[in-house]
Amino acid sequence: MGKRGILLDIEGTTTPISFVYDVLFPFARRQLTEFLERATDPLDILKAEHAGDTKAGLNPPAWSDVPVAYVGWLMDHDRKTTGLKQLQGRIWQRGYEEGKLRGVVFEDVPAALSRWRQNNVDVRIFSSGSVLAQRLLFSSVTTGDLTPHLKGYFDTTTGPKNDPESYRLITRAFALAAPEITFVSDVTRELDAARIAGLRTILCIRPGNPAQEANGHSIIRSFDEIA
Repeated sequence: MGKRGILLDIEGTTTPISFVYDVLFPFARRQLTEFLERATDPLDILKAEHAGDTKAGLNPPAWSDVPVAYVGWLMDHDRKTTGLKQLQGRIWQRGYEEGKLRGVVFEDVPAALSRWRQNNVDVRIFSSGSVLAQRLLFSSVTTGDLTPHLKGYFDTTTGPKNDPESYRLITRAFALAAPEITFVSDVTRELDAARIAGLRTILCIRPGNPAQEANGHSIIRSFDEIA
């Protein structure tokens, strides 16, 4: 058997949705004002996204040097923009470093990652959360640092998760043929895009996930079911 690749979503696949919506997002919102008031890095990406939202007629809050209202608006609409995700990652970084946050994964995930690594499977992550946020999560779970099992990370800078071109770019990064890579996600439209790009696909059903149509994708409820 030739080398294989596995591409994993995070929210609802490796990690409970409740951790993202009940822990990570509220933490970022609570820290937002203080973080932005002290920020020294330029907010050029956020500012450009604000201009784009304004041009598109989405009526975002007015831009300001400390754009708390605009960022809060993005969070309220659960936007997956690069500027927001990078900002959230930087806020979460402080939380992880101060011990206020710890990464959470489903019980079957650590053993599966270890097993795949032992079998020379190339495992990578594709999430709308920034690469920084992904690394922080997997490096801080209570069972130990999981990042040695992961060979790559992809976020919104690669492209939208419902765009087949994103998966074509990821396939080239794997240096594998598309059918040798299996994408695992809890969202059917993402799996549909990956299938168009030639990847194998698996719909992951976890506790707390919104119901999804299988749409011809294989179904699992635990990573133990992945050969």
